[in-house]
Amino acid sequence: MRNLATLPKPILLLEVLGVLAVISALLLVNDWVSAPDFMAKKPLATLLFFLGIALMLPAAWLMMWRTAKAMAPQLFNQSNKKK
Repeated sequence: MRNLATLPKPILLLEVLGVLAVISALLLVNDWVSAPDFMAKKPLATLLFFLGIALMLPAAWLMMWRTAKAMAPQLFNQSNKKK
């Protein structure tokens, strides 16, 4: 059985981009980074935060799906036996 936490590269990339978006939202809110003049700081931070969470969801869903398949294979019509 393969490791449940091993993620495909595209999903891992989405996870990293999501973390970076959340970190940049934190930096904006705490005034460590200034926002461009044509954008308001709070709405941009809110947008970055929700974008970051949305980008991290595929990895969480995939890990949850793999865990459910490993814990209850009979629900997915699979057997643990390799042929």
